[in-house]
Amino acid sequence: MGRRIRHSPVFRWSRPPVWVDGIGLKGTRMFLKFFTNQFNFFDRFEEQVGHAVEAACLFQEVAAQNRVTEEMLSQMARIEHQGDNAAHTIIEQLNKTFITPFDREDIHALAMELDDITDMIHNIISRLRVYDITGVDRSLVEFAAVIEQSVRAVATAIGGLRHSKNARVVFDACVEVNRLENVGDVMRDRVLAELFATAKDPILVIKWKDIYQDAETVLDVCEDVVHVVDSIMVKQA
Repeated sequence: MGRRIRHSPVFRWSRPPVWVDGIGLKGTRMFLKFFTNQFNFFDRFEEQVGHAVEAACLFQEVAAQNRVTEEMLSQMARIEHQGDNAAHTIIEQLNKTFITPFDREDIHALAMELDDITDMIHNIISRLRVYDITGVDRSLVEFAAVIEQSVRAVATAIGGLRHSKNARVVFDACVEVNRLENVGDVMRDRVLAELFATAKDPILVIKWKDIYQDAETVLDVCEDVVHVVDSIMVKQA
């Protein structure tokens, strides 16, 4: 279990002591500098999930349009790049940081799963462009709305990790993500059944099958994120 230094007496001193037994004045200054300059993983995770929310909102906008424009594709590529940078920063700092707010394995898993959300949304928008999909598809609009709700619930769960008093908020957000993943399963099965029953063009069937399955996979990844969050909360209880 990671040691929770955020509640350490080091941060409750009204003014820093001038001496720590056994290490001298110079050692004391180095000791205090080490702890006060720690990398803030909570800030970085909130930044990372913010990119995922931005991607989900853009996907909702894309789904409501007749086609994916070059501007939309470029905007999604920028968001995906920012998400990658956030994940790389967290992993790089993880390798440099001696004391972490929770288990190193959980930090790594959380960074990777959050990055997967943005990557999967980028993948869907890219498919829509490559497949030259035109027109507004009612089912995709519905999927986009559920994805946006799920990613926002993930953001709530991530934001609640900073303080143990937020356990109920985190728990409720995780339950909501799980519920929306179940909604996504039902939606995927329904729209695929309709697709296979009504579509005449086999190429079009392949295209939409890929897109709908990718959309449901985003909800699966959101659920994977909250499974990591659940693990963190249990270990910190």
